[in-house]
Amino acid sequence: MALWKKTAVVAVAGLTALAGTACGPQPGSTEAPEKQSGVLELLASDLKGSLQKTVDTTTKTDSVTVKMVGTMGGQKISVQGVLDLGDTPKAEMKMTDPEGTTVSVRMIGVVFFVEVAEEDRASTGGKRWVKMDLSAVAGNKAGAELGKQFDDMDPVKQVKTLLAIEGTTVVGQETVNGAQTVHYTVTTPVDTYLAQIDSKRRTETEQALAAQGVKELKIDLWVDEQYRPRRAGLGMGKMGDMLIDYTDYGKAVTIEAPPAAETADLAEMLKGLTTTGT
Repeated sequence: MALWKKTAVVAVAGLTALAGTACGPQPGSTEAPEKQSGVLELLASDLKGSLQKTVDTTTKTDSVTVKMVGTMGGQKISVQGVLDLGDTPKAEMKMTDPEGTTVSVRMIGVVFFVEVAEEDRASTGGKRWVKMDLSAVAGNKAGAELGKQFDDMDPVKQVKTLLAIEGTTVVGQETVNGAQTVHYTVTTPVDTYLAQIDSKRRTETEQALAAQGVKELKIDLWVDEQYRPRRAGLGMGKMGDMLIDYTDYGKAVTIEAPPAAETADLAEMLKGLTTTGT
């Protein structure tokens, strides 16, 4: 398989598992147990109000660390990294595919950079990174899917989905990574879920779910005492499932594009292949 294709497939495979979409009291916190208990009770009793407050709180977040495990097409996928949720969204992720290969991916706005294994860099003229500019690949299904998945990783998206879908219920209080949380859940028909998706991506998502015979999805969310998502889950039947843990909200992060001298442009590589084939 050509290197540009291999790297793109790995990136898309990892990020596709993230279809759909936290920090509690830190060690040494002086917050009184009575206040914590009151927050948990409110999270459980005032569902709509608490979810809206979670949206408001999380929207103000500058960054968050993410760790996801899931399956897609029966294969395990793992992703971990950090999201910069500023005006220009950025991400730096390490994704492990079913064969155990780990690939680093950075995103700056609509531009993705996929790291190339050292032994494969002859195909990129010795360059360490392959650049995928989604604004230059309009209509490319793989590129469109790659762009969609980062949007789905935004922790506030899961909360907004629960707010928009009727039938969300409280499972109870649960501890997630040492933090006390309230667990919410809802099982919803595919059509209802699709109504929450960007219309530009709805058709492709519907086709993917239909191809696997998925008729409903199960969405779970765990919110801590600071009104921040700690964990989010999505069950998609035969298509797969995912579980994302959110930590280190607001931690300072620096995500930059790799040096141009170390980067090969996928669009130029494709152009070269097309020219060679004619």
